[in-house]
Amino acid sequence: MTIAEGTQYTREQLHGIYRGQESIAMTDWLMEHLTGIRNAVRSSQSKKALSPDQLGLLHQYIGRLLKHEPLQYVLNESWFCGFRFYVDENVLIPRPETEELVEWIITDCRFPIAELSILDIGSGSGCIPISLKRRLGKANVTGCDKSPAALGVARRNAESLGVQVGFSELDFLSPQDRAVLPSCDIIVSNPPYIPEKDRENMPVNVKDHEPAMALFVPSGDPLVFYKAISAFGKEHLQKNGKIYVEINESLGKEVIALFELLGYKTQLKQDMQGKDRMVKAWLDDDE
Repeated sequence: MTIAEGTQYTREQLHGIYRGQESIAMTDWLMEHLTGIRNAVRSSQSKKALSPDQLGLLHQYIGRLLKHEPLQYVLNESWFCGFRFYVDENVLIPRPETEELVEWIITDCRFPIAELSILDIGSGSGCIPISLKRRLGKANVTGCDKSPAALGVARRNAESLGVQVGFSELDFLSPQDRAVLPSCDIIVSNPPYIPEKDRENMPVNVKDHEPAMALFVPSGDPLVFYKAISAFGKEHLQKNGKIYVEINESLGKEVIALFELLGYKTQLKQDMQGKDRMVKAWLDDDE
């Protein structure tokens, strides 16, 4: 089977599950990973034969994709803020909306940076703290997560991307656990925020493959993490410090009200799709 034939075969196989441009984009990503040849160059090598090893992997990849396993897990890679991260079933797949959260933080930073401490809550793959450290080299960046397996992924990514980020294993919802975390200038988090009652409405590739602990919260208390983060900020934010959180698009007003009840000033920000997606909160009158 040639590269061209493998590409056509993959598109045909995926078309039954992933329509139109999505199946084309997935095929291109898969074939680039498989052959090590970028799309722009592959067309000139389309008649090159796939090796037996490559052909075996191709069938393995397609088989997993047809079971609705996310391509990022199949290939163990996901791109975020221009960096390639290792991902597996122990961590959420980084989303473009979260990139916007990172960019908001960077845009708000005052340059040149002298001293800046950043804490990421619920680090998962480490995409947020590692990207911030890569972009804000002088910042002291730390992260925490409840999952030892997720922290293993985060530490692997920090090493491969050449940054020093300190990661701690703890349950942030435990007041005793989070009390040991340091004070900081910036708190950032993309916490679980999907009510459990919405699980059945989620796409199969998400609800059956991504870690439920990182996605879902009790239906009766969907703001549980924001309550913990806002209480933590009252004790651990440095003067003029800020909190940045990603939110459920349907709960923007509720998150704002929660922070403001504790004395924070707030800003609600929409993502590129026009959805309420991010909140900034701060205590000091510095803006």
